[in-house]
Amino acid sequence: MITNVFRRRLWAPVGVLTSLAYLVHQRRVALAEMQGAHGQHPVDRSLLELKMVQVVFRHGARSPLKPLPQEEQVEWNLRLLEVPPQTQFDYTVTDLTGGPKPYSPLDSQYQKTVLKGGMFAGQLTKVGMWQMFALGERLKKSYVEDIPFLSPTFNPQEVFVRSTNIYRNLESTRCLLAGLFPHQKEGPIVIHTDEASSEVLYPNFQNCCSLRERFRGRRRAASLQPGISEDLKKVKEGLGIDSSDGVDFIVLLDNMAAEQAHGLLSFPKLERFTQLIERRAVDTVLYVQSDDRESLQMVVGPFLHLLESNLLRAVDPATPAGKTRKLYLYAAHDTTLMPLLMALGIFDHKWPPFAVDVTLELYQHQESKEWFVQLYYHGEEQVPRGCPDRLCPLDQFLSTMSVYTLNPDKYHTLCSRAQVTELRNAE
Repeated sequence: MITNVFRRRLWAPVGVLTSLAYLVHQRRVALAEMQGAHGQHPVDRSLLELKMVQVVFRHGARSPLKPLPQEEQVEWNLRLLEVPPQTQFDYTVTDLTGGPKPYSPLDSQYQKTVLKGGMFAGQLTKVGMWQMFALGERLKKSYVEDIPFLSPTFNPQEVFVRSTNIYRNLESTRCLLAGLFPHQKEGPIVIHTDEASSEVLYPNFQNCCSLRERFRGRRRAASLQPGISEDLKKVKEGLGIDSSDGVDFIVLLDNMAAEQAHGLLSFPKLERFTQLIERRAVDTVLYVQSDDRESLQMVVGPFLHLLESNLLRAVDPATPAGKTRKLYLYAAHDTTLMPLLMALGIFDHKWPPFAVDVTLELYQHQESKEWFVQLYYHGEEQVPRGCPDRLCPLDQFLSTMSVYTLNPDKYHTLCSRAQVTELRNAE
């Protein structure tokens, strides 16, 4: 039960504890009212009211981050950067407090790699723009047309938008908003972002010493593991890539996915290795990340805390008006979605494709006042870990997620362990 979860969380602010008391009370009332002769009663979905939606999505198709070392390079023509008129949408980028847009060291790094044809590494293309526009249209159908949940025009009192401070993600968000709100906006369109040093929408190796130490050298070691090593040698030999050039399955998959999304192909033989490359790229990530609780906490725990906080504010009757939104949009990456899917217990061992989304809906039963969540991945209903069904009682969902969720103080403590060890060794 959720009471046990928060009994362990002495750091919880007063507002969260108020939410807890209210949620537990409503849960008990709901159970008393809904139990039948056999102790269970199906939920009448017609009595559920949608209260909040959180969408975490990967950016659209882009150019590769690191080209393969070969003489014949795919041409990434600058025409791929042309912006479709339908995806145009004016926006402003600020930091999380409304101040100026932070500097983006990752964009500066990508711009150092110029691909054949003139594009930079990691640039969103018009293919990716259309993918994000389509995702926006799907959200519009779900939450504007099928259910009159959102206004048909952008309303900053209803929608909060956050993205990593990387241009392809900001532009992906623009395209999604253009598909979701094709009509005139109602107020400033602001995309919030954070400094790279404190970002939680991806695993932050810069900010977390313990994470950096755990992962140090593991990606290279993964390529030497039995099975992965032999398959990597076979693929490289089949493609004519030198065995000592530092290319692993993640680099191979990145190039393959980018090329296939745009109908390009550097190696005609690449297609026969498609499934093997994806499977071994996932195996590489699983080896690098390892399967222990603390690694997953440091990778995605702060972001889970953010999602959890939004849920708790929504159910807290003491939350002031205007402090919650109906829709939260988070523009993230494959490195965000994979650990998120693992924590949720719905990872299918496939690499998250471009423009894929995880959507979390919050409902309240209008008679029992009980709260539920429903989870979707790529538009398909999912059953989260620890939940009895696709419609999951909120307390059960939060109890399961508490295993991996980290508030800022605990994140700092966990991430600082390696730094303390380094300092002691230096004395």
